Amino acid sequence: MTETNAQPRLWTPEGFREEEWTHAEGAEALSGNGRFILPLQAFLDLDPEVRKSARERLGVLLQPGDAVEAIVDLLDQLSLVALAFPAFTDGRSFSKAELLRSRHQFEGAVRATGQVLIDQLPHMLRLGFNEFEVSHPTLIARLEAGQTGGIPLYYQPTAKPAEKGPKYSWRRVPAN
Repeated sequence: MTETNAQPRLWTPEGFREEEWTHAEGAEALSGNGRFILPLQAFLDLDPEVRKSARERLGVLLQPGDAVEAIVDLLDQLSLVALAFPAFTDGRSFSKAELLRSRHQFEGAVRATGQVLIDQLPHMLRLGFNEFEVSHPTLIARLEAGQTGGIPLYYQPTAKPAEKGPKYSWRRVPAN
C-alpha cells in the first residue's frame, strides 16, 4: 500500500460532498466563523457555556487511546464525533463507533479520519459511521464508481439493524 499526501475528500453514503468542518488545535478557532473539530483535551478544556452555545459548530476528535467515556456526558453538546484511524492496523475506533451508536444513542455525525481503506468501509458503515475523510486513491476511485464493497452476509449484529438470514439465527442479511 502506498501512502498518499492527498487532501482528504469527504464522503457520505449519499456520495462526495463539500467539507464544512475544519480540524483545529484549540479553542481560539471558535472565535472565527465555521465548524471545528477539536482534539479531545481542547474540547474538554472549553468553558461549559461555550460548549453549549457552540454545539452546532463543534466536533471532537478521539484518538484510539482516548476513552469514549470522556465525552459520554457531553454528547448533547456535540454535532460530530470524529474517530481517528492513524494506522489501518489499529481498530479501536471501530468499537468506539459501536458504543456511540448502540450504547449511548449518539445521533450526530460519526466520522472516520486517517487510514480509511476500501475493505474496512462496509464494516464502518454497519457500525454507524456516516462520514469519511477519504484520501486513499483506490478507495476514492471505487467510491466515485459507486462501489462500497462488502459481502452479502454477516455473523455479528451491529448498530445498523440487519435481518436474520435463512436457516441460521446468527447469520445476518444487510438491510437495504
